[in-house]
Amino acid sequence: MSTSATRSRENTRARLLEAATQVFAEVGLEGATVEAVCERAGFTRGAFYSNFESKDELFLTLAASVGEARLTAVRARVSELVSAEALEDCDPVELVQQIMDSGADDRLGVMMMSEIRIRALRDPAFGAAYLAQEREMVGSIAEMIQEIIDSGQITLRIPAAEAASLLMVVWEGMTVRGAMGGDDSTRLRRAGSEALGRMVELLRV
Repeated sequence: MSTSATRSRENTRARLLEAATQVFAEVGLEGATVEAVCERAGFTRGAFYSNFESKDELFLTLAASVGEARLTAVRARVSELVSAEALEDCDPVELVQQIMDSGADDRLGVMMMSEIRIRALRDPAFGAAYLAQEREMVGSIAEMIQEIIDSGQITLRIPAAEAASLLMVVWEGMTVRGAMGGDDSTRLRRAGSEALGRMVELLRV
């Protein structure tokens, strides 16, 4: 595939993902049909199916892109703090706040991930794909935690992989409850960060 063709395909996928986000915000996961997404993006069904096998794949890709954007921002912040040796004797809540403030969380993202999890509960095949994607996310989080541990500035009572799973569950639970309570993006981050900070405090040696 030529460079121009690759760019065109990437542009088409990006426009479809953006359209899917917009349609989801209006009608939710079930209401976001392939037809509605194509109409919003200005493409035909043929263009959609040349990029995604199904609406399920589209939303899993969207969830992955949202997660990767956050991980990229957090990873850069962790590396910055480790290089500056700013982690030693740092208050856990303050530390997590500094790290998590590097990304963005909003009600729309929380709602989308919640509906995707419901879909995963109802459909075993979709659930398996979601869990596989989640394992990759946890693995990336574990790598960042291990980087902090290897810096010698923080020691945890449990392996990085276990800590990553626990922290991810806590973060998801707090942001969902915050969204239910009407929190805006800033308050969602704050509630999640404070909970993660307390968890890190408990796990820290």
